[in-house]
Amino acid sequence: MFRCNTILLLMLSMTACSREAALNGPSSTSSAAPQGGVQMTDFSVTTTAFERDKTIPTRFTADGDDVSPALAWSGVPNGAKTLAVICDDPDAPTAEPWVHWVIFNIPTSLKSLPEGIEKTSSPKSVSGASQGQNTWGKRGWNGPSPPKGHGVHHYHFKVYALNETLTVTGEVDKKKLLAAMENHVVGQGEIIGTYERK
Repeated sequence: MFRCNTILLLMLSMTACSREAALNGPSSTSSAAPQGGVQMTDFSVTTTAFERDKTIPTRFTADGDDVSPALAWSGVPNGAKTLAVICDDPDAPTAEPWVHWVIFNIPTSLKSLPEGIEKTSSPKSVSGASQGQNTWGKRGWNGPSPPKGHGVHHYHFKVYALNETLTVTGEVDKKKLLAAMENHVVGQGEIIGTYERK
């Protein structure tokens, strides 16, 4: 009887573990999970503006010249046709992360974005690309400007590789861009910088 109960408990435990694994998915921390059946690939994103996970210089913030930082990438998957960049601040005291930059349809022939991209819908310095609206309702980059005394904020520069050129109409913000990107992301890279107003 004791042996039967032990076996029963082991079977129940294994069933529970299997259910948990199915719900949580693989234990890997990689962001390269399949999206809508499309296999994703992680790639590298770098910048000359700041060190990874370090302070963003004032020049790129609302306290300075407020110019967009240069970005570069490598290892973009071969199936990619365009790239998109979203920069947001999840530490903002708002219900959703505060969006600082939305730019998409960047040709994969480009391996980087230059510093100081003009704040227009179709910047000449990035031929073929389009810029959407940030949380201020403005086009292009608007840099860090966290509330004073609110602590260190983290700015996530996410670069997405897409398997098509996006066709979106009207005003494009982060939400609309993410909806258009659904099932077309084949790779992703990210770099994070910080900023604080004391």
